[in-house]
Amino acid sequence: MTHRWIFSAILLAAWSSHALAAQPDASPPSVLVTLTPLRQGSLAHTLLAYGTVQAPPSARQMIMAPAAETVGTVYVHEGDEVAKGAPLLQLVPNPQTAAAYAQARSALRVAEQLAARTRQMQAQHLATAQQLADAQKSALDARAELAALKARGAGGPETLRAPFRAIVLRLSTAPGTQASAGAPLLALAQPAGLVLKVGVTPAEAGLVERGDKASVSAERGQPNIPASVLQRGSIIDPATGLVPVEIALPADRLLPGQAAAATITVGQTQGYVVPHAALLVDDHGNPYVVQADGMKAHKVQVQVVGMQGDENVIRGARLDAGHPLVLAGNYQIDDGMNLRLAAPGSHAEEK
Repeated sequence: MTHRWIFSAILLAAWSSHALAAQPDASPPSVLVTLTPLRQGSLAHTLLAYGTVQAPPSARQMIMAPAAETVGTVYVHEGDEVAKGAPLLQLVPNPQTAAAYAQARSALRVAEQLAARTRQMQAQHLATAQQLADAQKSALDARAELAALKARGAGGPETLRAPFRAIVLRLSTAPGTQASAGAPLLALAQPAGLVLKVGVTPAEAGLVERGDKASVSAERGQPNIPASVLQRGSIIDPATGLVPVEIALPADRLLPGQAAAATITVGQTQGYVVPHAALLVDDHGNPYVVQADGMKAHKVQVQVVGMQGDENVIRGARLDAGHPLVLAGNYQIDDGMNLRLAAPGSHAEEK
């Protein structure tokens, strides 16, 4: 009798377990999420370009030998920054220039003597007014020739000085060099006139206009430098295949030859502005978002048309502005899944 009772109890327990397992789950699965409104807006449309800091022709000046002279002391080196009026180098007239200056002085002395004698003779009616005028013109010409030679440094050693606060870009001479008239000696650049020369693709070039705002970054961790587009070229550089763009820089921020990146703002991109965390990508590489429709998940494929920082601009024909986006907990959500709203300040987790 006891064995029969035990056997009946085992059968009852097994049947009860089977009955419980066969019962449908009364609470369907759901996902704990946080939501954010879907809002219309815009982000800046920007282009990223790379280049180097340069001195454009308008900010450069070539210092040339005013006459055939010998280079004496050189006071600067390439890369030096000098104040306005600072000595650059000394020039000493070479023998030919010195001889030309001596001849000009002699010619002026003779011309002035002739003009004085002709003036006396004209007063005595021994020379005509025309002869006096010719003698006076010869003296004026001789004086002008001597002044020109002196201005070119032929009168003696001369120190060339910086015409403005400048950076020495290139030094083309050395002490003892025989420089002919017009020979380049050194190249200067104005620090206040430096530009960042970058390149953009031909398709992007049509979007860039003079005056567009830009943000320049030279070193990681350093604050960006506000700047603006100075000039956009209309030809393609054959060396790079890009269209050159010059960006005006504030003074004393970057150095010639320094590499930098420029973010150029060329307009605004309109659409729905969403946090980057709300954007997902399916197995085929297509972007999508999840919207909450009556606390049920609804996947919507979208196009990403703009990006700035941690925000994106998206567009999609099936987007519904009245349904919020799932911001956290949106991974592995399928269409129609139930959603549970996380408490404010908590982290949503998939359940």
